[in-house]
Amino acid sequence: MLRTSRTNKESELPEERQDVTSGPAATFIAMTTWQKRDWQQFYQLARRPWRRHRPPRPVYPSGLNRVAPAQGYSLSELDDAGVDLDLAEALGLPVDAGRIGVYGPNVTVLREFIRSSRQPL
Repeated sequence: MLRTSRTNKESELPEERQDVTSGPAATFIAMTTWQKRDWQQFYQLARRPWRRHRPPRPVYPSGLNRVAPAQGYSLSELDDAGVDLDLAEALGLPVDAGRIGVYGPNVTVLREFIRSSRQPL
């Protein structure tokens, strides 16, 4: 006769489970991972259009008649265009504090962008 029930009582006891939320490693994981709501909020912000128009991207000369995209505007370029760091942050302009030097077309584009982003009183 085939027996389907277990005779060993120890095997019927539930095993002890390690709780995932306990311990220092779990705290580290909980702090670095995003929850579903965080992802939803991120994609809502990413899909939202700019209020006016996108800020211009900075470039730097990389050879004869060539330019390459830069990480951000240098502090000298912002200063020549009459933009302080707070205004640059408010307008969403990328700033690279490590870049030195001034590239004239960047300053011109910044001035036009600032002029166009001003709201009439």
